[in-house]
Amino acid sequence: MRKRLALLWTALLTMTANAQSDHLATLQSQTASQLQVTEPGFKGFQFPRTQIPRIDGDFSDWDIVPDAYSVTIDDMWDDTGKHKAVDRSTLDVKVKVGWVNGLNRLYFLYEAYDDFWDFSQLGLHNDTFEVVVDGDLSGGPHTDELRPNPQVMSRMDAFFEFQNRHAQNYHIMTPPTEGKSWTMVWGPQQWLKYLPYANYAYDYSFSHGESGRLRMEFYITPFDYASAEGPEKSVESRLYENKKIGLCWAVIDYDGQTQNNGFWNLSRHHKMYGNASMQRLFTLMPLEPQLRKDVECDWTFTVVPDTRTVCFRDQSYGPITTWHWDFGDGTTSTEQNPTHTYARDYAHYVVTLTVDGPKGSARCCKVWEVCVRDRKHPSDTPYD
Repeated sequence: MRKRLALLWTALLTMTANAQSDHLATLQSQTASQLQVTEPGFKGFQFPRTQIPRIDGDFSDWDIVPDAYSVTIDDMWDDTGKHKAVDRSTLDVKVKVGWVNGLNRLYFLYEAYDDFWDFSQLGLHNDTFEVVVDGDLSGGPHTDELRPNPQVMSRMDAFFEFQNRHAQNYHIMTPPTEGKSWTMVWGPQQWLKYLPYANYAYDYSFSHGESGRLRMEFYITPFDYASAEGPEKSVESRLYENKKIGLCWAVIDYDGQTQNNGFWNLSRHHKMYGNASMQRLFTLMPLEPQLRKDVECDWTFTVVPDTRTVCFRDQSYGPITTWHWDFGDGTTSTEQNPTHTYARDYAHYVVTLTVDGPKGSARCCKVWEVCVRDRKHPSDTPYD
């Protein structure tokens, strides 16, 4: 009997352990699915450096952006449950996102129709376009409410020491009433909403309580680390072609009532406002082909530290079959990505790359950018 009871007890323990393991695996799987930046995501349009949007309320700068870059209210949902389907007669939204290679800014064109624009109050009660950005896809919570260590950090401490640091939340007023700031930065880094890190312009002709269309253009600067002490102690997110970032928004619609009449969310998770892992994925796209020449020449380089060796990298665009490098010291190369060791320390090298292909040729010359000096083995030639 004792042996039989022991066997039954062992079997029960095994079943319980397996059930707990399965339950834990299920919870982990659910958590992972909830905290994954949603694929396939959306696209950010690259503006040419000669057509950078001017934040002035003239939206013609955005005419070159194809409709394929539009994110509409069809991509969103009301996570309050008040509206089961989109009704464009009460609310309609379209957003385009852009960027410029070399500037760590995200540009937005926001267009909306509302049958009741609510913006008469001075507080947070306002028709709002809430934007959250995670420039390096670091993910995770970034508000005091969702702080990861509530047992050891108070909510007040978390606001000043944790909130908005690795991802930033903006409550953009659409529009603000007279005298009211254009956005509420949800954290102690209030410098984020001022030039040179942000700028904005509106266009609308309605009054509070009326229907109508609003257009707004603005840019913000995402930060991998945004310090409450100011930009000098912060780290901007570096933006470049094909980079993937976390980005999300919600339209908070008030219609004259105390409570909102909808929280139209781009994420499937309500708390995307405070957890960057619940955002959507955006890819910063290359220039559209119609905005480029058939063949473009460009290159970059890296100097091996404490040597006169330079690694050159071709960055040209188009169908290219031949490369010709002139290193500025009388030597050349036909490799695509050559490595060259200069014979002398010098600061005045003029390096030129010429590329050719079936659609034409192009040249890129950089004057005195390549400078080399080997401190351990200095050359004996004079500097002139």
